[in-house]
Amino acid sequence: MSVSEQILDPAFYILNSLPMLTVASVATFLDDISPRRLAAEWDNVGLLIGDASRPVHKIMTCLTVTPESAAEAIVEKADLIVTHHPLLFRAVKKLTANNIEGQVLLDLIEARIAVFSSHTAFDSARTGINQRLAEGLRLTNIKPLEADTNDGAIGTGRIGQAGDAATLSDVASRLKTFLNLPGVHVVGDPQMKMQSVAVACGSAGELLDAGARAGCQCFVTGEARFHTCLEAHARGIGLILAGHFASERFAMERLAELLVKEFSEARVWASRAERDPIRWL
Repeated sequence: MSVSEQILDPAFYILNSLPMLTVASVATFLDDISPRRLAAEWDNVGLLIGDASRPVHKIMTCLTVTPESAAEAIVEKADLIVTHHPLLFRAVKKLTANNIEGQVLLDLIEARIAVFSSHTAFDSARTGINQRLAEGLRLTNIKPLEADTNDGAIGTGRIGQAGDAATLSDVASRLKTFLNLPGVHVVGDPQMKMQSVAVACGSAGELLDAGARAGCQCFVTGEARFHTCLEAHARGIGLILAGHFASERFAMERLAELLVKEFSEARVWASRAERDPIRWL
């Protein structure tokens, strides 16, 4: 469009008066829905790679930045990856192509793709993963397993009521339906009563004790150590393991839908290349 054509076209002025969507804009929104103070002390959250002032036209969400999901973002020319698991989790002393993480980082930097993670802050947020899991299990009277000191409505894990007649088998069936799973691992008698159910996504076996103190008869998580399974059995607590991937990936799909509504000017999608590395045979 020539300069004269631009002057005569009202749409030019409307389009160019709109504020530009940037990495910082998206990061601010993500921080609002998942406050960083909710993140565990050991976690690494926020903008991990990239320039906050860069414009954003395409956003991809994923559970983990892997060679496959990174390649998808590069091919699709994404400007920002919103990942659950931090790509940079521990201090990096060398950044070379001699290992998988280094190669992925170099590829993303070369493609100028920013990476943001909320991780444990998103786990604990008001509409975060654990809240969505508890709602997916159709629990009632849902509250944090360990409440935030500043806001009792948010915090680590969730606990709620499954109903007086619910059994371990019932809760497992609800979980399979919600997450579209062929099966789950369970510890305990399938017919044992499960009125109070605690939920903690990912690898959260360390919260079993908190669940027991809160009076839960059932604890739902992604994965747990063998000795945690033995402890649950000894304490008479039903334990349901959905798999780490399944217990969290669904929420990144919902997050993509939320970002579409919030930033309609951007193309947003959940990674299509991402897969659970653990398969059922």
